[in-house]
Amino acid sequence: MINVVASHAAKVFDNALKEHGLSIALWPTLMCLWEEEGITQRDITNKVKVENSTTTRTIDKLEKLELVERRADPNSRRSFRIYLTEKGHGLKNKILPIPVGLNKEMLSVLDKQEQAEMLRLLQKMVENI
Repeated sequence: MINVVASHAAKVFDNALKEHGLSIALWPTLMCLWEEEGITQRDITNKVKVENSTTTRTIDKLEKLELVERRADPNSRRSFRIYLTEKGHGLKNKILPIPVGLNKEMLSVLDKQEQAEMLRLLQKMVENI
């Protein structure tokens, strides 16, 4: 059942992101950088919970879209820190309302108490991953 709900939400979200030239695959990294930029690729990999090679490809795509840039890490000659460009910062206010609206829509079939319980249970499940 979780897969059915997640698949539907992912499909709707991906279609909305395509209107902005993005895909759902880029979303976790963008969210991570909107929360804290200037972190290393390894930090992104750990926060997003994907393979390092996936993070590399994602950052490459975001660079091609001129949404992020790599800067040398002053603490390590072998590492880079990832920063949003002005264009990357500018997308935040356009993109963040999309998943917020989608979440509201998906939860609207539940009453307020059920919504609170659903969010509590989902957070508990996510914390265990």
